[in-house]
Amino acid sequence: VCLLVEFSTKFQWYGSQTWYQTLAASYGFVQTLKPEDYVALIAYDMREEILSDFTTDKHQTYEAMQRLRIPGFSEANLFDALADTEERMSKIEGRKAIVLLSSGIDTFSKLTYDKARKIIQDSGVPVYAIGLMQALRIMSARGDSIGFLQADNQMNTFAKETGGMAFFPRFYGEFPSIFGSIQDSLRNQYSIGYEPANKAKDGKFRKIKVELVNPATN
Repeated sequence: VCLLVEFSTKFQWYGSQTWYQTLAASYGFVQTLKPEDYVALIAYDMREEILSDFTTDKHQTYEAMQRLRIPGFSEANLFDALADTEERMSKIEGRKAIVLLSSGIDTFSKLTYDKARKIIQDSGVPVYAIGLMQALRIMSARGDSIGFLQADNQMNTFAKETGGMAFFPRFYGEFPSIFGSIQDSLRNQYSIGYEPANKAKDGKFRKIKVELVNPATN
């Protein structure tokens, strides 16, 4: 699992509610991992930074999280960070996933939403997105609510199109059940491959039908 965390001064300035929520979600998720699970930690603002490479040593991951204290830049380039992480993860064999902690807002990415979406679709690494600041948005009645709604829709799309899930918690008490759902999905999800009869490499999606047969009835 790669834990991809938005950490910028746009929302996560030191001591803010979003800062606390980001750290609570990051630490909380890592605590749910089993001893044999590998996890990497990447934080992004203007660009992504690998804070910890894949390891089963939770202490190493916690040490890397100590760097999530004072964010450096106000940019939050989600599209660039997620697309780049997807491409890196696609080269790794075995079961894998990205857990994304983000506001869903993109400020200054080189990639457009459509280009990032295409890269993410092609890479096919499941995204489990957790949207930050849900309760704070409601309480503050921010004027940019349309932008946040679009951000949530984008994260939901990234998750849905890669076979992952998206969550938008309003309360800290929702985190344990969210982490449980992610863990269940990671440990019980299977990949199915097929070879299309249509050999045209036109970049279009094919519709397929998958039927589950109960062997007890045969």
